[in-house]
Amino acid sequence: MACDLWLVPLVDVLCHSPDNPFAEEIATYDKALTEVGLPTVPVFAYMPGLSGDVAPVAGFDYDALHFLRRAYLLQLCGLEVSPVDALGGDYEQLLEMFESTAQQSHLVWHYDHAGAYVPVDYTAPLSNEELLAGGGPLGSTQGLLRELEVVARSIGIDPANPPSPPRPPERPTTLEEPAGPQPPDDNPFARERHVWLGLHAAATRSLGQGSMIIFS
Repeated sequence: MACDLWLVPLVDVLCHSPDNPFAEEIATYDKALTEVGLPTVPVFAYMPGLSGDVAPVAGFDYDALHFLRRAYLLQLCGLEVSPVDALGGDYEQLLEMFESTAQQSHLVWHYDHAGAYVPVDYTAPLSNEELLAGGGPLGSTQGLLRELEVVARSIGIDPANPPSPPRPPERPTTLEEPAGPQPPDDNPFARERHVWLGLHAAATRSLGQGSMIIFS
């Protein structure tokens, strides 16, 4: 099943528009942030070359996302990060045994098919009834990027000089269809690396241009 990542530019031409399709979501995120003393979702002034257009930045399948989450949890818990051909019961056991650790992770504690990362720096994903009823826990882009840098070397990536990210999807994919073809990679962690590169591209662009990342 396919998962797309989209960038939503947090520019005033979009966020202050009466037709902003993300107005309700941003209001929910603002409430969750201010309830714990954090600033609201930032809105930036329009700059030449940056529009309010929402654009895809990466795509991969859900299983591959879970492969990367598994690798991160293994490393975080001091266990060997070894490649596997398929997700078995060990990932569910990891989530059960280290649930409190997983709940502190922006990479792991996030809905597969919905939810967002916003460019506001905080320690652990935010969660309340409104968030869980909609897109799920709210992640921090900065927190996600830190965790990607932590797991990078375990899957054969130099976080200071990563490979070029894969091309974004040419069109939106539906939940039921498979993700687009993965670029050739002989590394035993090829699936984890593919997701890592997509998430890393989304996170760096989110911070660089002032956007939030949404899952669909």
